[in-house]
Amino acid sequence: MGIQTQSGNWAVRLLPDIPYPIENQANQLALEKDRYKIRQAFVAGPGKSLIVADYGQLELRILAHLANCKSMLEVFRAGGDFHSRAAMNMYAHVREAVEKNRVLLEWHPQPGENKPPVPLLKDAFGSERRKAKMLNFSIAYGKTPVGLSRDWKVSVEEAKDTVSLWYKERKEVLRWQKERKKEAIKSKCVRTLLGRPLHFPLVETVSDAQMGHILRAAISTPVQGSAADVAMCAMLEIDRNIRLKELGWKLLLQLAKAIVVECMSKPFYGTNFLEVDLVVDAKCAQSWYAAKR
Repeated sequence: MGIQTQSGNWAVRLLPDIPYPIENQANQLALEKDRYKIRQAFVAGPGKSLIVADYGQLELRILAHLANCKSMLEVFRAGGDFHSRAAMNMYAHVREAVEKNRVLLEWHPQPGENKPPVPLLKDAFGSERRKAKMLNFSIAYGKTPVGLSRDWKVSVEEAKDTVSLWYKERKEVLRWQKERKKEAIKSKCVRTLLGRPLHFPLVETVSDAQMGHILRAAISTPVQGSAADVAMCAMLEIDRNIRLKELGWKLLLQLAKAIVVECMSKPFYGTNFLEVDLVVDAKCAQSWYAAKR
């Protein structure tokens, strides 16, 4: 496992002498791809439980901070579902359902309430929300309309229109991405929040295809690499926590934005200098699989 990836994010790879293609194992453990339920193999010891803590929409929150995007910051500060709001803006029929109160963007239950009065957008329009989620992260990672058209199986023009609609309400993101591309060409380097660099020493001599790869990396590295920075800082805080050591609890695993510990939750007493709060979804269970269901 290491962070020497193009994006500055974590990667997990098998040994190079295996007789089949080497993939980033972190991707294979994504919940929707975990066909063999590998997480069931991660079980707490006798009399103990696992706490699985996962940063919610971390890369998008970092992008909102880096680009100082007003609309994104407002959504995250309000505690809303960013992907549902993106789906509402992408699809007229979804917006109509929200405006006519046939579905809710979010629901915050009050004491005694067990279910929302009408379906949530993420349940009623799951397909549209998944597409919006894909678009959100694709733009954060620098994917082009050509790549999106392949993912969605639509024309390049349709993908371009959808991307343009996304940027319409998030002009600061487009401006920030253009600045990072210029920085990559001029300074031959971009950096994460903690200053980890990704260098482009041959930027003046590469082919057009290679230049496209560099420009995408110039966008994705500050976002994905900074997400890895946050995860590393969280692990360091856990490791340095004297009280947790006294309790005998341990940091067992870190994968992408998720941290698995055999311990009680402990508040972070440091200072969050980002312009948006970092939200962590945590569950206590007997296995990693049960915590992610």
